Amino acid sequence: MISSDLKQQKDLNHTLIGDIEANNQLQLAYFDEPLPYCGCGIGWFCLLVGFVFPLLWYYATILYLRNYYQKDPRERTGLAASAIVALIFTIAVLIAVVVIVL
Repeated sequence: MISSDLKQQKDLNHTLIGDIEANNQLQLAYFDEPLPYCGCGIGWFCLLVGFVFPLLWYYATILYLRNYYQKDPRERTGLAASAIVALIFTIAVLIAVVVIVL
């Protein structure tokens, strides 16, 4: 059954909707502006500097939860990484507090 589906899929004629060059030009124009903080976004900056100042991880998490990456989709991965590190740091601090108290 799978092979017949593949054969049918190969037999279909697909046409491209729109112009590839026009789409690429629009995307390139949107990302011509370099990211702040030496070329990395605010999320990656907060992730790296957060090892010295952990509160920056929480700042980036707030930006991530408020959909700051809607302004520039390139920011999403850095903000998500900072949110994950903030979660791990919070769990580690809670475990440390529980161990010290008990």
